[in-house]
Amino acid sequence: MKAARAKTPRKPVLKKPSPPGPKDPVGVYCRVRPLSRPDQECCIEVINESTVQIHPPDGYRIFRNGEYRETQYSFKEVFGTLVAQKDLFDVVAKPLVEDLIRGKNGLLFTYGVTGSGKTHTMTGSPGDGGLLPRCLDMIFNSIGPFQAKRFVFKLDDKNGVDVQCEVDALLERQRRDAMPLPKTPSGKRQIDPEFADMINVQDHCKVEEVDEDNVYSVFVSYIEIYNNYIYDLLEETPFEPIKPKWNNCNTPVRNGDFIPPQSKILREDQNHNMYVMGCTEVEVKSTEEAFEAFWKGQKKRRIANTQLNRESSRSHGVFFIKLAQAPLDADGDNVLQEKEQITLSQLSLVDLAGSERTNRTKAEGNRLREAGNINQSLMTLRTCIEVLRENQMCGTNKIVPYRDSKLTHLFKNYFDGEGKVRMIVCVNPKAEDYEESLQVMRFAEMTQEVEVARPVDRPLCGLTPGRRFRNQAFREELARKLEIRGGPINGETEEQSASEIFLQNFPPLPSCELLDINDDQTLPKLIEVLEKRHKLRQKLSEEFAKNVLSFKTVLRELDSSVTSKENYVQGKLSEKEKIIAGQKTELERLEKKIKTLEYKIEILEKTATIYEEDKRHLQQELESKSQKLQRQASDKRRLEARLQGMVAETTMKWEKECERRVAAKQLEMQNKLWVKDEKLKQLKAIVTEPKSEKPERPSRERDREKPIQRSVSPPPVPNAPPVRLRHRRSRSAGERWVDHKPPSNLPTDTVMQPHVPHAITVAAASEKALAKCDKYMLTHQELASDGEIETKLIKGDVFKTRGGGQAVQFTEIETLKQESPTGRKRRSSPSNADPPEDAADSEWTDVETRAKEAMNVTSCCVGILLVFIRLICCQ
Repeated sequence: MKAARAKTPRKPVLKKPSPPGPKDPVGVYCRVRPLSRPDQECCIEVINESTVQIHPPDGYRIFRNGEYRETQYSFKEVFGTLVAQKDLFDVVAKPLVEDLIRGKNGLLFTYGVTGSGKTHTMTGSPGDGGLLPRCLDMIFNSIGPFQAKRFVFKLDDKNGVDVQCEVDALLERQRRDAMPLPKTPSGKRQIDPEFADMINVQDHCKVEEVDEDNVYSVFVSYIEIYNNYIYDLLEETPFEPIKPKWNNCNTPVRNGDFIPPQSKILREDQNHNMYVMGCTEVEVKSTEEAFEAFWKGQKKRRIANTQLNRESSRSHGVFFIKLAQAPLDADGDNVLQEKEQITLSQLSLVDLAGSERTNRTKAEGNRLREAGNINQSLMTLRTCIEVLRENQMCGTNKIVPYRDSKLTHLFKNYFDGEGKVRMIVCVNPKAEDYEESLQVMRFAEMTQEVEVARPVDRPLCGLTPGRRFRNQAFREELARKLEIRGGPINGETEEQSASEIFLQNFPPLPSCELLDINDDQTLPKLIEVLEKRHKLRQKLSEEFAKNVLSFKTVLRELDSSVTSKENYVQGKLSEKEKIIAGQKTELERLEKKIKTLEYKIEILEKTATIYEEDKRHLQQELESKSQKLQRQASDKRRLEARLQGMVAETTMKWEKECERRVAAKQLEMQNKLWVKDEKLKQLKAIVTEPKSEKPERPSRERDREKPIQRSVSPPPVPNAPPVRLRHRRSRSAGERWVDHKPPSNLPTDTVMQPHVPHAITVAAASEKALAKCDKYMLTHQELASDGEIETKLIKGDVFKTRGGGQAVQFTEIETLKQESPTGRKRRSSPSNADPPEDAADSEWTDVETRAKEAMNVTSCCVGILLVFIRLICCQ
């Protein structure tokens, strides 16, 4: 078994720190496509310009209990079924094109389920171009007169760009024209009628503020991400007839069939931006050339027929538009070749493949594998968005899994702050796509919470603006001057200059051949011609000297004027520099102030967020407490009602029981008293005078008819021995008392009187008096059974209640009663004298009094009988 070889640790990549500047949320827009048939059931409706509502279709239950719920989702803007492509372009894509020309990057991608109209939104249809042709048309309408010649800008293999001089660019053009490979598409040849209607845009939309001192070049490339592999759709793949090609069925591929190119790999440039290495980038000079290149790659893109879409995209298509721009030099003639002055911006238009469920598409084989890879890449995109959102909202630092998919790895720079990101959510309102549309809506609403750093503006080159037009005006003026110099300089003078005479009337030299020694004509003619030439030369020299003197004079004047202008310009420049220095100082101060304010705003936003969280928690707690209190109040009311019912029922029950017992007791006592009354009458008759006849039984009705009279207790016997008074000390001598004596009480003439120290005497109990004391005593008087007044002292403890009042709990009762020591009977009237002993028919006061007297009589009889027995024994 071989030992596993240790891998070399990979060098950690230094990540580009995210810019600390302001951030913008991802712009998410929603577009609803119209239904295929008017009789189809719709599950999505547009509420307003920023809200859509999705509801379950008929027969669908979103919960197990069958609850029917409608859900609303908000976006930056919602486009209904009747919105035109131009309106969508003006809102979504036009700002990205403006940023592209200003040197900023942009990313626009369409997202949705299969068959929701993503490709139609991006490409368009004949007669109504989509976002892509409209972006190209706006770019070339804006930079058309400022484009550089071909091959002035040259892209390298490391996602950079270089500037070539005019000579190198000319040689490159000649070399490319001489190559046998297909030439770059030319705008002069006839446009393909297959897509001619798509790019025939009549809006002529353009960017208003374009830097006229720059030169521009546009490069396009087109790739697809298929099964997580990247393929170049603009790459030329010539067919090799010698080497056979085989397909999945192990049969040779015919010459006309498409041969998939080699997959490409991703690389990271020196600025930590991702790019596709070895991708074909075509320089285009018009909308027609650019869209022809796109259409060429579109034919190679993989599509298939599924049960949900007749032309379903099986890969993610990415169309790159790169714009290279560089400033002109100070003279406005040539392009600056400094690499630091070159700006390369990029607009990425992405047509994502639609998510789909295999149980609906009934995919098998390659289609099933394609659907799995599509769903996996879209799931990775969703995971990256969720992690970014969590890191930004919760302050975590989780690693975003960009590398799990080629799609997210390619565009990770945009989410790290390298450009503006916008997404168009395409939805199909038919009821069959309800579940897929619900997932798309949730992902889109979550994506809006992710913030992307705002791209910074490019630095200024520092050259004087308006160089191009000044150079153009200078050339036009120079051409006009040259044209004027071609005719007479001064039209009023008819004399020709020596240069014109020299050029027009210069005499030709005669033949210098001497044929005869006596020839005397050739030499004189030659001398004459030479003399003429000498005169012409002298005239030309004189004119040249005059011109030199005049030119020197002009140069001196020009030099003096230039010097004066330079001095003036230097003075102005020094003033402007001072102003600029002051403005820079002010800018620095304002920037510091802005940073301070931004920091304060950030702190206030965090504080506001914390307060909002606390407020939300407190509101939730308050709601829960209020609900709890409501439940407790309802329980209390229910319990009170129940207790009131029970108390009423128990009270009624015990009242009936007490009435029954009282009635039974009264009957029993009446019977006992009647029996005792009869016995006492018989005993009285025996003791006093025994009679022969039987005593008549008194009638109870007659006793009832007689009015019951109470006797008043007699005064104390004067001859009674004096009673020794003994003071009884109260057990509560050190406590405060409330002595409650009702005004209806009668004064008693007894020796023993209740005495309570530290007492507050009141006629009626009051809370104020009870609050000052801790003991309570009530004096109560009533008539006893013998007719005497019985005084009761009812004592109790005072304590505070929960409601803040006072309550009394009675503890004991003391009774003060007056009795006669002789035990004689009391008459009903105190004014009558003592009755004789034989007065047996006297009236008795009441049952209780009669019972007492009967006991006294019985004791007397017993005493008499004992005396009589003793006398008999003595005899």
